[in-house]
Amino acid sequence: MADGLVHLVDDDLGVRDALAFLLRSRGLTVRAFDGGPALLAALDAEGPPRGVFLLDVRMEPMTGTRLHDELLARRLKNPVLFLTGHGDIPMVVEALKKGAFDFLEKPYSDNALADRIEQALAVDAAMQAEGAQAAERSARLASLTEREHEVMTRVAAGKLNKVIADELNVSVRTVEVHRARVFAKLGVRSAAEVATLLAGR
Repeated sequence: MADGLVHLVDDDLGVRDALAFLLRSRGLTVRAFDGGPALLAALDAEGPPRGVFLLDVRMEPMTGTRLHDELLARRLKNPVLFLTGHGDIPMVVEALKKGAFDFLEKPYSDNALADRIEQALAVDAAMQAEGAQAAERSARLASLTEREHEVMTRVAAGKLNKVIADELNVSVRTVEVHRARVFAKLGVRSAAEVATLLAGR
């Protein structure tokens, strides 16, 4: 996945440089940090990032698992992969329970590591797309007037225009106008699409 962004955190300069070289050779963009505090400072200054996090576990002054906790506290859902030369089963289980994408022990295969990161980037891209679609859906729904919203919910329930008109005490023609506006604002062409859109909220 060319141009994928990897946030690499390792306090060992030699390892950090080697990993950055490996990932860049696969067409990935790498932002390297020498520790958790440096990454968190960058995130606080720049806002939610795209891409994935590749964290060493044994770091000073903040371990990779502690950094993962900090990322979760910031409600970041980017895939997180751990690298360690000292992994143990409890640590692996705890990291995975908290949503880590994977946990890779050193020494690792360069190709296997790069492949796994590309898989994580594909997951991140899918999550970003889903988030963008949800934001667009929310914006479309927010553009409806109160009356259009009343008509929309009844259309989604499969009610006929005449029934909707009776329930809202308006003319059928008024319902038709509001219905047309709802379809236009939501970018749909049928009641079924309205129902599907609402179900995805």
